[in-house]
Amino acid sequence: MQSESKLSIWFVMLAFTLLVGPFALDFHMHYPDEMYYTDAAVRMMQTGDIQTAYLGNGELRFKKPILTYWFVLAGFELFGVTPFASRFFFLLAGAMTIGGVYWAAKLMFKDTRIAQLSSLIMASYPVLIMSATRSIPDVLLGMFMAMAALGFIGFIRYGNDTPRRYSWILFLGLALAFEVKGLPALALGGLGLIYLSVNPWQRVKVQRVFYFPAVLVGLVVASYWFVAMYWIHGADYLNSFVEDQVGVRVASRYLLIAKNLLLAIVLMIVLFIPWFLFGMKGFQKNFKKLFYEEKAFTGFVVLWLVAILLMSAMVTKFYERYLLPVVPLSTIWVAWLLVKNGFLEKVRAMRVVLFFFIALNLIVLLVGVFFNAMLPTSNWIWLQILLDLAVIVYMVSQRKAISKLPALISFSILLLFFGASISTYQISLPDVGQLVKGYAEEQELAKGSQIGYLGHLHAGSKIRIGLGPDFRMVGLDEVNFPERFGDFDYLILEEKYLDKLPSDKYEIQLAALNWDAKYISEMFAALWDGNAEEVKMKYGKKFYWAKPN
Repeated sequence: MQSESKLSIWFVMLAFTLLVGPFALDFHMHYPDEMYYTDAAVRMMQTGDIQTAYLGNGELRFKKPILTYWFVLAGFELFGVTPFASRFFFLLAGAMTIGGVYWAAKLMFKDTRIAQLSSLIMASYPVLIMSATRSIPDVLLGMFMAMAALGFIGFIRYGNDTPRRYSWILFLGLALAFEVKGLPALALGGLGLIYLSVNPWQRVKVQRVFYFPAVLVGLVVASYWFVAMYWIHGADYLNSFVEDQVGVRVASRYLLIAKNLLLAIVLMIVLFIPWFLFGMKGFQKNFKKLFYEEKAFTGFVVLWLVAILLMSAMVTKFYERYLLPVVPLSTIWVAWLLVKNGFLEKVRAMRVVLFFFIALNLIVLLVGVFFNAMLPTSNWIWLQILLDLAVIVYMVSQRKAISKLPALISFSILLLFFGASISTYQISLPDVGQLVKGYAEEQELAKGSQIGYLGHLHAGSKIRIGLGPDFRMVGLDEVNFPERFGDFDYLILEEKYLDKLPSDKYEIQLAALNWDAKYISEMFAALWDGNAEEVKMKYGKKFYWAKPN
């Protein structure tokens, strides 16, 4: 492993940002839940009310605390209303999570190799990468729980002599995590605080942990939005919040609970790809060895792991991102296990893994070259292709540098997302929102126009970002459309809903046309046959602009 001076944590964080950035900072892929936060942030800019979240159809939304909305809003205020802006601070949160893991591992262990390996494992963790490319709460929750974990480790490391700064880090981390997603932070934080005061290996006095100024500020931060909502909307808002946090998420069927628990356990192991492979041999022996070496730390890791597995088991629908709050802490333990298990000396195995990911990167790059050779593209994409190829060549050239192998493996995983964005550029971009934005600018539409939208909700969210705060777009559904379509200056409709509009009263024009990922095989065939535009018109996603006659 390289020394810290040669592989600084800032370099790892920068590599994560640059390699994941092209995939994250535009709608190469759009996650469904992003619309809740981007729609609300646009509405906040229009009304000036930054306390209350609204859906695209104008309904109130109280299911999540306010902090995620503010991260989106901050991006919009800083960079303007764009896909880039909606995800910018979430990408940085992913990088900061890596930094939090590094600093926590460095605090816990004197061996800097553990801290460096922890950061590399965290950087290549698939769920962190995907979460950092979406404007949803999970990566923020992971970042703030990593911050809280740093505070907990401070108490495990120093006991009753812990400096006060770790109380501040701990309670602010938990408070901010609570303002992101609510009860998961409360549950893990509460268990951690109980553990500090009762564990037999490094028991900490309650008065030492609960430093009053830090606790008070944490309570103010954690309760801010809840008090604000009660003041503005009364107690009814809690029904929606509690239903989301507990009601609709808690499963009651034993078979479903068992299935979720098994899936959570398997994913908690498998998602540490490929690192867990190096720790399988002699795991039981090394686990016991590590437990006796650092009982308080290992006990804390096990407690949080069991807690998140049980919470994940109880949901009605399990997502791998639910595991993210404890992944930073788990990553430190995995890095510790690997170093003790002789991972850094397994040169041949590391080279095999590296060449596997290099081969995978070459395949991804070739697919991207094919798409962009057959379709109009930008000079930036060709530059990205050259950079991708240069990094691959560099990785091959450094295969004999034993100390660089862990970093090369981590970066080769990140490079997959850099390379994937070369292909998705042709499939997904420009997204429907940017196409509609271009149409609106071409038509020189009056700012402040009222626009009704009938179509896929996720596409509607992209269109709302494209139009920005200058236009008030309201989402409609098939039920209320016949009564409401006449209330708007303009309408935007997905192709399948055109028959619901009296065409003799409206001028209808195509405003956006995109490839549909469902017809990827037709796209390949069309590129090969040279009739891509015809096939795109036949199978593509179409959105129409309707103007009253």
